[in-house]
Amino acid sequence: MPTQTNQALETFTNPNPERDYTVRIRIPEFTCLCPKTGQPDFATLILEYVPDTKCVELKSLKLYIWSYREQGAFHESVTNQILNDLVTAVAPRFMRLTARFNVRGGLYTTVVAEHRAPDWIATSSEHLP
Repeated sequence: MPTQTNQALETFTNPNPERDYTVRIRIPEFTCLCPKTGQPDFATLILEYVPDTKCVELKSLKLYIWSYREQGAFHESVTNQILNDLVTAVAPRFMRLTARFNVRGGLYTTVVAEHRAPDWIATSSEHLP
């Protein structure tokens, strides 16, 4: 398994572009550095998206996420940067990134950033018992 980080996000062709469906990816080991103190910040990222023509390849996503381990970034900035990079790579119908940062100085931070394609309208989902 390579240990080199990589900022390149790879994609593959959506196998079912005719259907809206949601891909959910939980990333429980995200780390970056506090830009003020240099101390590590830990977070769980939850990526949810409705693909259009492309899906993100998971190994490239893992290496991309690892690339933040030595970068200093504010929570709000890093969450939006990751979302921007994923939107650029995948061009989804809808994408939401939730970053739940662990406690630091008695404070928990959760940042939620979303992207919606201008022409996409969400289909209503069924709520099953």
